[in-house]
Amino acid sequence: MTPPQRLAHPRRAFLRRACAGLSLLPLLPRVSTEAVAADRITGRSFATRSEVIARHGMAATSQPLATIAALDILKRGGTAVDAAIAANAVLGVVEPVGCGVGGDLFAIVWEPKRRRLHGLNASGRSPQLLTLKGLQSKGLQAIPPHGPLPVSVPGAVDGWFQLHKRFGALRMSQVLAPAIETARDGFPVSELIAYYWAKNAAALQKYPNFRATFMPGGRAPKKGEVFANQALARTYEALATSGRDAFYRGALADVMDRYMTRVGGFLRKRDLEAHRSEWVTPVKLSYRGYDVWELPPNGQGIAALQILGVLAGYDLRSMGLDSPEYLHLLIEAKKLAFADRAKFYADPAFHELPVEGLISRRYARLQRQRIGARAARVVDAGDPKLERGDTTYLTVADSRGMMVSLIQSNYRGMGSGMVPDGLGFGFQDRGELFSLTPGHFNCYAPRKRPFHTIIPAFVTRRGAPWLSFGVMGGAAQPQMHAQVLINLIDFDMNLQEAGDAPRMLHLGSSQPTGERMTDGGTVYLERGFSPATERGLIERGHRLGRRSGGFGGYQAIAWDAANKVYVGASESRKDGMAAGY
Repeated sequence: MTPPQRLAHPRRAFLRRACAGLSLLPLLPRVSTEAVAADRITGRSFATRSEVIARHGMAATSQPLATIAALDILKRGGTAVDAAIAANAVLGVVEPVGCGVGGDLFAIVWEPKRRRLHGLNASGRSPQLLTLKGLQSKGLQAIPPHGPLPVSVPGAVDGWFQLHKRFGALRMSQVLAPAIETARDGFPVSELIAYYWAKNAAALQKYPNFRATFMPGGRAPKKGEVFANQALARTYEALATSGRDAFYRGALADVMDRYMTRVGGFLRKRDLEAHRSEWVTPVKLSYRGYDVWELPPNGQGIAALQILGVLAGYDLRSMGLDSPEYLHLLIEAKKLAFADRAKFYADPAFHELPVEGLISRRYARLQRQRIGARAARVVDAGDPKLERGDTTYLTVADSRGMMVSLIQSNYRGMGSGMVPDGLGFGFQDRGELFSLTPGHFNCYAPRKRPFHTIIPAFVTRRGAPWLSFGVMGGAAQPQMHAQVLINLIDFDMNLQEAGDAPRMLHLGSSQPTGERMTDGGTVYLERGFSPATERGLIERGHRLGRRSGGFGGYQAIAWDAANKVYVGASESRKDGMAAGY
């Protein structure tokens, strides 16, 4: 990693501005500006801690028990893919507020032997029985977030088995053993997860089987209380012994079919039988000598590339993190990317999408010309042309050089609230993100994959692996991908600092359901930006708001080629941990 470079400290900048041109400076108490800037050993003005560095393997997840499970699998001879599946399965037990086998999965894998990246889209499709006309007949303007209507086929399990078949070394029974043990014996619920569990329970407890599965004693478990999920342990055991077909063709599929029929849902066994994940080619954008890789739609990964493509034309380094100039450009670039996201990002099986055009340098130059000195209130999609040519994120790296960037989600927290009988997990509510506007790229249709927010990322340099990372958090993800990389590349932060630095979140841009931004949206700044920067954004026409949380959750592993070691990071916004050996 590049050695950290000091940022201007807010107190030091304030003294300099307040005293400029005055002869009163000698009357002020002597303040060592070096001491102020170095009140943390790194010189950063925000709370951070050391990176994790190890030689043989590394795991970074959003919950320590999952990180430990990944390391155990690596030490037993498993690959990074084996360890990633094990960690994801454990997270389905200990962090049901963000993920589970009722949800979808995306992954990027660096294969050291062939020195190339592989992308996996393990997102599920909409039910065959549910039609656009059927939804419209219910008088809906949008698909609701909970209940049976937003349920789509869970893709995560097939994703696990596709990854394992191609890159695994251990038996699946070995890979799933830590999750089975954790679900059967129980675990103490960690702090942030307990907080979100209670919030989800308040909204979802009315749905069939939710209380019985996730609210022992009639309430959500509190921090430190031990929670066991025997039903999920049995589901994992079925997968370990009978494989993916137990979920999509066998007894588990029968249970899901009967449940959805009983509760008035539309998902059926034939939808599960028809499901297959898709291996896809990641797409890249070169940013200041670094190749940033994302997966193509139906996910939103290329929005991060669009943002970076526009910002590549500016000298961000000279502006600095805590500056209205940089944040204004970032916000406006995000608005442009999200207007395109609302129009063009959808299932490529249903539309020919202009992906190459959207991430081209030519288009970035045109988009740059649309950014003015003031905040845009209304932003329409551009014309890229068709050029041919809460969520859980984790990353694992092994001694062979394999690195995995994996993200998995129920979409809204614990998903739809629909919990099939005796299986220990809830269905996702990803179908909420379909549009009901006829003609829209993301308009609902049977057997169609909805627009997806979850995006893994990877960065290479000169054809070699450099960084596997991701940031959880819905629409925040492309914004945070761009900010993390700018922190690393433009602002010379190390891997941990890049995730701990304060972030900007802009909400209110055009939505994938067809909604259009008409009022400029709202900018939220995490604590750590200076009052001068806030004033500067207001003066440029931005509306600022306040919120607690929602700025994402970051994990990363970098390969230090000079020292031949892995560097890991996991930020403090989550319960997670990076660890290596």
